[in-house]
Amino acid sequence: MSASTMSTGSDSDPSSEAEASPSAAAAVTSTLPPVVARRRELRLQRRAERWRNLWRLLVFSGLSAGLATLLLRQGWILQSPTQVEVSGSRIVSREQVIQAGQLRFPLPLLALRPRELRATLSAALPVEQVRVSRWMLPPRLRVELVDRQAVARAQRRSAHGPEQGYIDRVGNWIDQRQSAGLPIQPQSDLMVNGWQERHRNALAMVLANRASFPSGLREVRFDADGDLWLTTAELGPMRLGPIDAQLRRRLEVAAHLNRNLPAQIRGKRPELIDLSDPEQPELSLAGAVRILDDGSPATARKPPGGQ
Repeated sequence: MSASTMSTGSDSDPSSEAEASPSAAAAVTSTLPPVVARRRELRLQRRAERWRNLWRLLVFSGLSAGLATLLLRQGWILQSPTQVEVSGSRIVSREQVIQAGQLRFPLPLLALRPRELRATLSAALPVEQVRVSRWMLPPRLRVELVDRQAVARAQRRSAHGPEQGYIDRVGNWIDQRQSAGLPIQPQSDLMVNGWQERHRNALAMVLANRASFPSGLREVRFDADGDLWLTTAELGPMRLGPIDAQLRRRLEVAAHLNRNLPAQIRGKRPELIDLSDPEQPELSLAGAVRILDDGSPATARKPPGGQ
């Protein structure tokens, strides 16, 4: 009875023996039906493949992280000023760019913020446009500049009183520090008085239309109340009024009058031309007021309530 019991015990748990040794597992597998044995073998193979893939992923991730760290610390770093490329300017040197941008070497490229560096260089250098780009292979910093061109003298009000300077073709202010070394070549005797940052777009529009005044602009003035005045050699002061959506139309009327009105008034210089209403401009001549229709000379007539 004990032998029978022992024999029964050894046949009742084949799986435990299969786990104990490979030969036992093979023996158990050989006793299973072919379909079941095949499924068991595929399951073991898939499990082993998953472990191999996991190890590959860990190894590759570690290698990638190490390579990236090496590149960040050693590869994408500006080691010397020679890796800063400056182009487009005839007056700004690489040394000036490095000094104005407060660049210190060695300098990690990824630590650079192009937008902030562009704003810093625009404020410190006599340039109209700045483009900053980072290049990784080989590591370098590229700075592309467009020089400013001073087109007129200018004056603005500051906390210390009137300040003298220049303006470029798009209405930007150029102070005395920025103009150092800048070839100042105003294209006319134009003077801009009362410059403020909020007037820059309006000034740029006036400068873009300067060729419409054959006799030439002499002064652009921004009053404290916001009114814009133009002065030409032929007609003297012209009040364009507030800076609003009608500014372009007022400039068209002012240019038309400047071309045609001198011949109509026979050499007399108007005391004042008011274009605040561009569709009904007013001309003051020796105490009389003429109302001009659509910006063109017309027969003098009295304004409502005038004399």
